[in-house]
Amino acid sequence: MSPLVKICGLSTPETLDAALEAGADMVGFVFFPKSPRNVSLEAAKALGERTGGRAKKVALLVDADDAEIASIMEALRPDVLQLHGKESPERTTEIRTRFGVPVMKALGVSTRDDLTGVPAFAEVADLLLFDAKPPKDAVLPGGNGVAFDWPILAGLDLAKPFMVSGGLDAGNVRDALALTKAQGADVSSGVETAPGIKDPRRIRDFVEAARTAREEQA
Repeated sequence: MSPLVKICGLSTPETLDAALEAGADMVGFVFFPKSPRNVSLEAAKALGERTGGRAKKVALLVDADDAEIASIMEALRPDVLQLHGKESPERTTEIRTRFGVPVMKALGVSTRDDLTGVPAFAEVADLLLFDAKPPKDAVLPGGNGVAFDWPILAGLDLAKPFMVSGGLDAGNVRDALALTKAQGADVSSGVETAPGIKDPRRIRDFVEAARTAREEQA
């Protein structure tokens, strides 16, 4: 089965079109003012309408309150809410129940010890995303272009599907999928020429590389 591919941090019609035309399964929009990939509600509405059902729309949130989530729901009408902050399993459940859409919970990974809390999130989230823990001085919870030690996830037995992120690009996504046995890959900075500036060619190359990963392993 071909892995899921998510292009995150899209902010322009041109790069959204590139992701859709390449065949991305998910397109992500960031709602975090400190991020160079942040989009306004107005921009998100237009991009969401442009998506036209060709991929699942994912709203990336960082410790957002209910009022903020409600505004994003109205503007983007996302198919998935990605929680990329310090949300607890209880908060994850609360958001999923209140807003009635699937939830993807991002979990930072640096060492095997970081996996101790995974079962609790696996019980309440629809999808898990393992990302590299940001550097200590980082202001962003993701999109820092840093990879984690993928073999940490080797042998991980979860009842829920999971994706990997962090430092991925067209050159290493095959290895990441092979080593982690993840069901999908999520990229942001790995398809950029500068923070927040997506490159259509890199998007196409990433989707193609991820798509062929399973075929090469067969």
